[in-house]
Amino acid sequence: MTRFHFTGQRSGARGAGLAAALALAAALAGCGLADTAMQRETAHQLQELVLGVSQAAAANDHTAALKTLDSLEADVATAAGSGQVSEERRRSIMTSITAVRADLNAAVDAAAAAAKAAEAVAAAAEAEKTKADAEAAAQAAQENTAPVVPVPVPAPAPAPEQAKGAEGKGKNKNG
Repeated sequence: MTRFHFTGQRSGARGAGLAAALALAAALAGCGLADTAMQRETAHQLQELVLGVSQAAAANDHTAALKTLDSLEADVATAAGSGQVSEERRRSIMTSITAVRADLNAAVDAAAAAAKAAEAVAAAAEAEKTKADAEAAAQAAQENTAPVVPVPVPAPAPAPEQAKGAEGKGKNKNG
């Protein structure tokens, strides 16, 4: 099975998981009455689980896809143990399950990395906004503050002048 490489894009991860699940379905396809490697009822049951994996992967619900894949793996083991699936067919299906699980885990990792990167970008944007808001507030405060102008100290009042000789000239004399 071809390995898919993810770049953290949601659609790429979804497409790879879906493609892997479809490859698993191909491993189960063609199981009819003439096929002695797997009984028809068992094939139908397993194909239903593969459909569940495909639908969950297409919906980008990796947790559900992985849970359904776990159920598929358990059912294949049970069917093989009871002789409903040949050993050769079991190995083929298990190889496909392993590949699908790897692809889904890679999609989970890519989604987690993308979410972490988005959080980092959001945090950086919020920090930048906070910094810009603080700078704008400081600028506004500076513009709205009246400049400090020193109040001039008044000059000392001149000393009262004494009248020159007005006392001894006879005016305003008592007596």
